[in-house]
Amino acid sequence: MPDHVVIATLDGGSAPFRVAATERGVVAAEWQADETAFIAALRTRLRAPIVVLEEAPADDEAAAVLRAAIPVLEARLRGERAPEEAIPTDLTDRPSWDRRVLDEVRRVGWGQTASYGDVAKRVGAPRAARAVGGALGRNPISLLIPCHRIIAGDGTLGGYGGTGWIDRDRQLSRKEALLLREGVTVPRRDG
Repeated sequence: MPDHVVIATLDGGSAPFRVAATERGVVAAEWQADETAFIAALRTRLRAPIVVLEEAPADDEAAAVLRAAIPVLEARLRGERAPEEAIPTDLTDRPSWDRRVLDEVRRVGWGQTASYGDVAKRVGAPRAARAVGGALGRNPISLLIPCHRIIAGDGTLGGYGGTGWIDRDRQLSRKEALLLREGVTVPRRDG
């Protein structure tokens, strides 16, 4: 477990976009209206003290990781392409299945999509499309691990977990908007 976690809040448009990092990398990035809930979830997940970026010492390694990630995330939030490969992520607390899936999803580039089944095949479990969806629903690092680029096998949007503070229709609208920013149009499933 990390000795502490540094957090910051960005302008996420429809809701605040909260981000957190350890000295190893970004551990959380999500739209979350409730800062108290975000902090509580981090404490439960990582069992480490939380430090607000503005209060972190200048030489703090976790703060340095966060400062490097912020311009990339801000660009993404504005709908701009930004290099994400250089931003380290810290998934050490996640189950090995989730890490395998999320590492593969990170390879899906800007303006591209893959199906849940495609990702399952790429991680060596071709019949595990639903389990891929479950891992994506637990993705703690939105935008840097672009789960919005993963669609249903029939070419429709599929689902989008987000943080659960908004309803399914708004979650799908967010996924749709993120894809549109990348020049990708994906229909919703009827019914």
